[in-house]
Amino acid sequence: MTGETAVAAVSVPNGIKFLFGGLSGMGATVFVQPLDLLKNRMQLSGAGGGTKEYKTSFHLFASILKNEGITGAYAGLSAGLLRQASYTTVRLGTYTWLFERFSGSDGKPPNFFVKAGLGMIAGAVGAFVGTPAEVSLIRMTSDGRLSNSHQL
Repeated sequence: MTGETAVAAVSVPNGIKFLFGGLSGMGATVFVQPLDLLKNRMQLSGAGGGTKEYKTSFHLFASILKNEGITGAYAGLSAGLLRQASYTTVRLGTYTWLFERFSGSDGKPPNFFVKAGLGMIAGAVGAFVGTPAEVSLIRMTSDGRLSNSHQL
């Protein structure tokens, strides 16, 4: 005996993988939300042929801080977190489930084109589930442009 011990391979349950995937997406949203807010507001600026409200992204961000405060930069965060919790978790869960079903009985993974198809299916299912949260996110990030009586 050389003192080596055998290490058994530990498999992480799929539920834990999905949980970590969803939590990582939600963690990223906390950092990206102000940028998503800027993107949505810039897209809506000048909508309907009107004049653009903001010259640059910096001008918009300064306007948000002035009119809505620092918390205004995180408008729609709850919808963004819901979007990640639903879309990311469902997408990763669907892909993992399909990947296991399409893997060979010997554990051989599917070829590239099958994996690409599985990814498209998983993305479509995730988009279907995540769309209501996405609509809420867009509405909540654009609320700062509306009068108080029209906000959610």
